[in-house]
Amino acid sequence: MAELIDTWSSIPEEEDGMTAEHSWIWREMIRGADLGDLSGAKVLDVGCNQGGFLRMLYDHKPFASGTGIDLAKQAVALAETRKGDRPISYRAGARLADAGHEFDVAFSHEVIYLLDDLADHAAQIAGVLKPGGSYYAVTCCHSDSPLWEKWRPRIQEFSNLPVPDYSVADIAGAFRTAGFEVAVSRFLADAFIPLEGPGPYCPTDVDTLELYARWKLMFRFTRPD
Repeated sequence: MAELIDTWSSIPEEEDGMTAEHSWIWREMIRGADLGDLSGAKVLDVGCNQGGFLRMLYDHKPFASGTGIDLAKQAVALAETRKGDRPISYRAGARLADAGHEFDVAFSHEVIYLLDDLADHAAQIAGVLKPGGSYYAVTCCHSDSPLWEKWRPRIQEFSNLPVPDYSVADIAGAFRTAGFEVAVSRFLADAFIPLEGPGPYCPTDVDTLELYARWKLMFRFTRPD
């Protein structure tokens, strides 16, 4: 079982920049997921980091209660200071059961690629979701992406956790084995994608387009009724 850590990244600017960098993607997650009315829903954010996704989700689609859980203690403490009067709690924990049970819907963004045991994660999700509940997990970090071979060692340089090497089949297979109905979409294929020129991860604008339109995936894992 993973242990609690202080931060995800050993580079402070990487950690602090995640909210700004991911905000447009979170908006697309909210748009792309089949959520309906959340006014009576109990929501879980797995790997919440500094809490930005749940705050944005509540501001767009208010829910009854939300819980964010993360291994990174400093990030969770910061999230608590930023929640305002929203019905959200953030906590540091290594097991999803630490966040509660009977969630209607769960989310994660760029979390599953860092998990050391996908089968255990699927079992934990099954244990905290209501029957019929769905878990939306978004990632572009998988071995089917042609950029991953270069990305993985770069991420490992600053990550405070080991970086596994999972394929789409590995991720889907773990959840099918746990009894979930599995679906996936290239969820940014119809979105306007910011093009900011060459960068350390995407050397060209075409790489950026391919990454987000082709290899950024939203998995939907639904627990049967």
